[in-house]
Amino acid sequence: MADEPGEPTQLGRETPLPASPSEARLERVANPHADTHYVARFTCPEFTALCPITGQPDFAHLIIDYAPADWLLESKSLKLFLASYRNHGAFHEDCTVAIGKRIADLLVPHWLRIGGYWYPRGGIPIDVFWQTGTLPEGVWLPDQDVPPYRGRG
Repeated sequence: MADEPGEPTQLGRETPLPASPSEARLERVANPHADTHYVARFTCPEFTALCPITGQPDFAHLIIDYAPADWLLESKSLKLFLASYRNHGAFHEDCTVAIGKRIADLLVPHWLRIGGYWYPRGGIPIDVFWQTGTLPEGVWLPDQDVPPYRGRG
């Protein structure tokens, strides 16, 4: 389902889990502080998707930071969108970048970054980072503070 501007349709009502990311609807709401530069953060420590080759589950800790312009990301729609990846097969890089691009296309923020910190499979963790736009000058941006994977060492 295409993301369409307008009033949120999922907020405050029972909404079924979308079967796939392409069926999920991301929604936005007007930014009441569009005249102020700031950063909003979503932390998603339990993201799951499927390996497109083996069908085995992959797990990630996602952090999405953005400097909103006219729009804010509606959080329930984000939760449903991210949950729609549970049965979706895609590589780590594809999941991380596609999520970032979809949010950026909907919101048109001043700046957005997504960090995908993927847990190891086959002994190799993969971290994926994508950003768009320019962080407004003078905006405080905290570190994402996800430590590199150290295994048992």
